[in-house]
Amino acid sequence: MIANLPIFIKYIFTAIVGMIPIIELRGAIPVGVWTFHLNYIEAFLCSFIGNIIPVYFIVKYIKPLFDFFSRWKPFKIIIDWASEKANKHIAENKRLQTFVSLGLFLFVAIPLPGTGAWVGSLIANFLQVPPKKAIPSIIVGVLVAGIIVLTLTAIANGGIQYLLQHQN
Repeated sequence: MIANLPIFIKYIFTAIVGMIPIIELRGAIPVGVWTFHLNYIEAFLCSFIGNIIPVYFIVKYIKPLFDFFSRWKPFKIIIDWASEKANKHIAENKRLQTFVSLGLFLFVAIPLPGTGAWVGSLIANFLQVPPKKAIPSIIVGVLVAGIIVLTLTAIANGGIQYLLQHQN
């Protein structure tokens, strides 16, 4: 059934998986390659595009959402605590101000659970990093993470193919 889907639908589904928090491109590339049988470049591009679409909106517009949830005391306590903690450390340390973009890049570029574009964008917002600094760092981080995941997917795919061909 999946094999019969039009290629455009496979692209869209792969991009949508790339948009999902936590899963992001780390899950979308293998889904694109193994489930939708896209080639590596197609899976990478769809996943990358899907993963970076939410970045701008999170970095730029999540503040009103935080303000909305701050109406309720349990959320306000958490949001205020996280914002105060993040801003205090950045404001006190000039070196951190210099390296915050590099830190965002590294955080997003390491393809581990919870270190993707969504969380990186939220961190940028908490740290009040200007979008002009945050967005490029996050996008380049997603690019590097995508290359790493693509490489690991290709290695795993080759290993699986080898095992299937040499069953005895």
